[in-house]
Amino acid sequence: MTNSDTKFAGSIPEIYDTYLVPLIFDAYAHDLARRTAAGMPAAVLETAAGSGVVTRALAPLLAPTARFVVSDLNQPMLDRAAARQGADARITWRQADALALPFDAASFDAVVCQFGVMFFPDRVAGFAEARRVLKPGGRFLFNAWDTIETNDFARVVTESLAQSFPADPPGFMARTPHGYHDVRRIEADVRAAGFADVAIETVTMTSRAPSARDAATAYCQGTPWRNEIEARDAKALDAVTADAADAIARAFGTGPVECRIQAHVVVARASE
Repeated sequence: MTNSDTKFAGSIPEIYDTYLVPLIFDAYAHDLARRTAAGMPAAVLETAAGSGVVTRALAPLLAPTARFVVSDLNQPMLDRAAARQGADARITWRQADALALPFDAASFDAVVCQFGVMFFPDRVAGFAEARRVLKPGGRFLFNAWDTIETNDFARVVTESLAQSFPADPPGFMARTPHGYHDVRRIEADVRAAGFADVAIETVTMTSRAPSARDAATAYCQGTPWRNEIEARDAKALDAVTADAADAIARAFGTGPVECRIQAHVVVARASE
């Protein structure tokens, strides 16, 4: 992972939320929210909340008396999430590093993280922090993308960018979002952090976009891939996005497009 992999700034948060969230994150957010709410937690911490897709899905499912702390390392993403959420006295917004949480031990019934653990520079340390702030019997729920080969839009855009920059292909997507896909490694890391009860389920869903251009915009302009593209050629973003849109259209057709996406969902319980 490089420093640019965690840089969600400028126009990226807005494009991310407008294009990428409905493309690949929304369905998994509702799945993770449902799993979290099933435990009827009175106090929930969300880490790496991004632009708040899980927050929006989970808040309506929590009790009126619940306490919900929503955190992210990137203040621009957290600002976007808060603006989208609307007033809710149960929610506290907090900029926080998931590897050094500013909360007391045994403070939460559930810790939830949607597609954030891949960005942790030390995943065992991040998981251990989740374990520390959980009450006995509390649950840590997160998801992580499977291989890039099982996520078709990401694969096609990766191949397109390799053609646009053959001497130095931008590697963000394979390196980070899809770089933590080995379920044996994930389970070992979670157990190393102090969790003994770990369940992992691989969930396949369908990703849909109104057009190939929308899908290409999501990936090329709404993720840190944009930082890599502009670092190689500051004027190439629109042309590279158009090339990626053409590649998606060739693979999945013109008009509305859809393809497979796949991720692992992890539920770990703190010992009583």
